[in-house]
Amino acid sequence: MIQKVDISGSNYKVEENLRKYITKKIGKLDRYLPRANKKDVVAKVVITEVNRDHGNKYELSCAMEIPGGKVISAKDECSNLYAGIDIIEAKLTGQIRRFKLEQNPHLKKEKRGLRGLFKRG
Repeated sequence: MIQKVDISGSNYKVEENLRKYITKKIGKLDRYLPRANKKDVVAKVVITEVNRDHGNKYELSCAMEIPGGKVISAKDECSNLYAGIDIIEAKLTGQIRRFKLEQNPHLKKEKRGLRGLFKRG
């Protein structure tokens, strides 16, 4: 679990239920990180309320600082904060997996299965 998750709001007061949900969803992303980078990851989540003509919307942005100078970020605009957090979690998961492939080139090897073993000529 990512130990340091900073949550702040701009024009919005973050409620305790939402804070727990964000900590749960963003905190569990460390399972996708390489082992060497899990310890000192810092995640920053900013929620901005934007007044629109058709109702209130929220801009969510999350940046994860990984040791070694790498920053992984995702941004989304939605009307439901909980759905927006789920979308940001999915975006960050994909970016972390790409980062992990860059760090560990042995993971890029193609898995051929039985056909690759018994290939002719």
